[in-house]
Amino acid sequence: MDPSGLIDSLHRQPVLAVLRPQSAQQAHRELEQLLAVGLVHVELAVGQQHHRLPAWTAMARRLCEAFPGLRLGAASVRRAEGLAAAVAAGLHYVVSPILDPRLLEQAQGAGLTLVPGVFSPTEVDAAVRYGCGAVKLYPASALGCGYWPSLQGPLGPLPFCIAAGGLRCGDVLPWLEAGVDAVALGHGLFDVRGQQPLLDAGLAPLLAQLPQGDNGAVLST
Repeated sequence: MDPSGLIDSLHRQPVLAVLRPQSAQQAHRELEQLLAVGLVHVELAVGQQHHRLPAWTAMARRLCEAFPGLRLGAASVRRAEGLAAAVAAGLHYVVSPILDPRLLEQAQGAGLTLVPGVFSPTEVDAAVRYGCGAVKLYPASALGCGYWPSLQGPLGPLPFCIAAGGLRCGDVLPWLEAGVDAVALGHGLFDVRGQQPLLDAGLAPLLAQLPQGDNGAVLST
């Protein structure tokens, strides 16, 4: 299930940014920098406090309008209210750290792609049985890049996999070469200690290094 066409888009550029901005101003500044280096896919983390969802929804809707060239999605969605907020904001897709069939059903009803989080072989198998076209391997850094290809024998064919959790720019190529299909970058992507968020200088050269085949898919090297 991928009504949003996220998988096809990630074949063309297999990197996502995950942002947890503390304000709309910070989100705008971070998105400007990501757009400037050519990144396409950006997730905006949904807050878990119910009373803040209306403000988050309004912010996400304004960002969609301000950055039409980006494919913006929602991250960290664990509850029905968060998914509803993503739909109301007009986001393109939803990513969750958990595997919840009720969320998958809700997303399908809304015509929105939801990428569930998986960790164990049991969760990977369940996601496939639920009809998920893509999964998020989380937290990837705790498993190592050899984990996903080790599942191919007993569980293959494996779904499209986004490795996420604790990964940095220098991890992207090794993980892609190991067999995952895309990598999400969150922690450490921006230095927010100063007055302005500063993007990791390694992202632009990383995007330039990603080789593409005729179909836009990243090639193993």
